[in-house]
Amino acid sequence: MPTSVTVVNLYGSDANRAGVTGQVEFDSHTSDVVGNAVALINDVTPGERHGKPFPAPADLRIAVRDAVPPSRTPDHPTETEAAELAGWAARLRAVVELVDDGEVDTACTTLNRILRETEAMPTLVRHDGEPWHLHFHSAGAEWAISWAASMATALAVVLGNASIERLGICNATACDRVYVDISRNGTRRFCSTACQNRVKAAAFRARKTAG
Repeated sequence: MPTSVTVVNLYGSDANRAGVTGQVEFDSHTSDVVGNAVALINDVTPGERHGKPFPAPADLRIAVRDAVPPSRTPDHPTETEAAELAGWAARLRAVVELVDDGEVDTACTTLNRILRETEAMPTLVRHDGEPWHLHFHSAGAEWAISWAASMATALAVVLGNASIERLGICNATACDRVYVDISRNGTRRFCSTACQNRVKAAAFRARKTAG
């Protein structure tokens, strides 16, 4: 799989919601699916977000639907499919948490297990007037498992090269959302500008109090 095409502002206005910012080198389809994976993890797994508790979504089907490209899946997900994909999202979150903790070997072996269970495989496809491109699941895979396989493979691309250092959990207090930093210098460590600004404001107040 090629990983040398520079993709700029790939995620548009949804970048902060998905936890992705700026620029990094992946092929465009892989970058798209990484963005979908981060958005799914952040939108359906409970925890903390932007300084507040983040419960499981009240309508899981809508949350899952909004994290993946709706134009290609107008009849999906069903409630069952949404619950299934949310379960895979929880397992992918665990992989990112391992990376964030520096447990790269365990993260990779865990992700390998997910790849095997989803029967992920490279398949060239052509649809919707697009040129031939890679999908990461078998042609006959059901909706939820096809997305799980694709997201697991896209994250495997991240874990398999130097970009692994750009994957992690938001460094802001009371936020555990996932981020992939695709800025030029690779120094961002927050899921969004909102969390980055919270940290800056807190640091400013601390300096002012100390002075």
